[in-house]
Amino acid sequence: MHLPVIPNTRTKAPVLPNPSGIRKQYQDEFEGLDHNEATTQGEWWDMRNLTSEYEPWLATRPERRKYRKLTEPWGLFEWEGLCWVDGDGFYFNGERKGTVARSRKTFAAIGDYIIIMPDKAYYNTYSGEFGSLEATWSGTVTFTDGLYVGETAKANTIQSSGVDWSRYFRDGDAVTIEGCTKHPANNKTPIIREVSGDKLYFYENTFELDDGVEEDTESTVPYTEPGQITIKRTMPDILYMCENENRLWGCDKRTIYSSKLGDPFNWNCFEGVGTDSYAVDTGSEGSFTGCYSYLGVPMFFKETILYKVYGTMPSNYEVTPTNSISGVMEGSSTSMAVAGSTLFYLSPHGIMAYSGATPRTVNHPFGTDRYKLAAAGSTGGKYYISMEGPNGYLLFAYDVEKGMWHIEDDKHMLNFAYWDKNLYMLQDDGQIWITGNIVDPPADSTPEGPFDWYAESGDIVGDYARSAGAPPNKKHLTKFQMRTVLYEGSWVELWVRYDSNGDWQLVDRKEFEKDKPKRSHYMSVKPIRVDHFRVKLIGHGQCKIQSISHDFGVGSELRSMPGPQ
Repeated sequence: MHLPVIPNTRTKAPVLPNPSGIRKQYQDEFEGLDHNEATTQGEWWDMRNLTSEYEPWLATRPERRKYRKLTEPWGLFEWEGLCWVDGDGFYFNGERKGTVARSRKTFAAIGDYIIIMPDKAYYNTYSGEFGSLEATWSGTVTFTDGLYVGETAKANTIQSSGVDWSRYFRDGDAVTIEGCTKHPANNKTPIIREVSGDKLYFYENTFELDDGVEEDTESTVPYTEPGQITIKRTMPDILYMCENENRLWGCDKRTIYSSKLGDPFNWNCFEGVGTDSYAVDTGSEGSFTGCYSYLGVPMFFKETILYKVYGTMPSNYEVTPTNSISGVMEGSSTSMAVAGSTLFYLSPHGIMAYSGATPRTVNHPFGTDRYKLAAAGSTGGKYYISMEGPNGYLLFAYDVEKGMWHIEDDKHMLNFAYWDKNLYMLQDDGQIWITGNIVDPPADSTPEGPFDWYAESGDIVGDYARSAGAPPNKKHLTKFQMRTVLYEGSWVELWVRYDSNGDWQLVDRKEFEKDKPKRSHYMSVKPIRVDHFRVKLIGHGQCKIQSISHDFGVGSELRSMPGPQ
């Protein structure tokens, strides 16, 4: 599947003749970012707080809402509700549910469970239980005979008087036994078949017992290990994880893991059945940089390799690598998000769009700027990504249908979460924002309020001259016209800079007029003979620009200087 190709039906801004020799260049279709030296007409070299929502108009983004402010933000996630980590607290729908370490978090969910890494903690959204995916017990135990499915069974039981094993383990847990010295063969990882009071039952003949004293040399008797025994349920030190087909998948730097089917607590069940856990060492160069479930397949990225795991159970899993691709950049695992059925992420070569074949770049509008340390989210049709560039962090929005990038602002977002039809963003200062076209905002959220914005054009050098059949001679400007839609309390200024020299010069400022919110503005300029110029629109509050035009006269190819020549 490939990104939809939107036909380019736009026409270049027309040049209108005038009997006096003055011409008018008119622009009424505006696009997005084009941070390249040869900026395309109608696109913008730089901008802040703009949007594609009202295309073909140039427009400010919708106003955000403030949801709440965290004191010490470590992560944001959604699963049956909105959750976050603030300080050492894990919160679900605003209520503290458990204690975690003060560190950046990775989240995943399976069934009723929200998984929190690297703490190896979980929260059950149905029962409200918070706890650890791992469990450890140490003490003195006796290995003995017992029961299996209600029948007497030999050498299958661990007993420790007075211990309530249900506080630590469950039926079906794979537990690692360590510390056996009398019978070292009992140091193993068997699977608990039943937890009953102070007894753990396993398969028959799971353990070695002492030899019997009867004439029958095969008889055995219970024995107690002389030292302290440790019994534990463990999980790998997973860096990145996702859910796929009722399994929790994850990876460390080089190994891919899967939990037992439907059971995020167990990663060491290897019985040769379809519900087993799974692990495979890839052996390739480099560390994993992220994982994601896409098109029903768990995918694991390195910076230059993509591994896909095909199959339905461990016995037929097939790990297929694709080499020499632009994978996920180190430090940008949370840049992966699906918008318009396409998976987007930050690679070492820029933003990639992956639809199931070969990833392709959608990075051209960024020019030569390079970015890192990205986090992203999606509203379905738009991909939002916050990443660090040459001058700090920027928040971008990509409209998949229209193929346009816009810069929103310079806020550093740590995580995104799409919950209850809205996109939430966690800023590095702890503020949780709601963004986009907000639907039914929470009652306790508050409006962002008016904000500043700007749009800077690329060099305007005389595309109109080519259309008029003349060389790109010097030209002199006489006036601008701009048609705006302003809202109460808003204003817009038009600035111009000539021949890449000197400071920006204010042409005019227009403010909201109650009786004329939508109107055309005439703005004259002192005629200046130039080779090229740039326009910058600076504003405050909600605004839409429907069109901009400028009048000019064409002169010779000689020097630029004040006044018509």
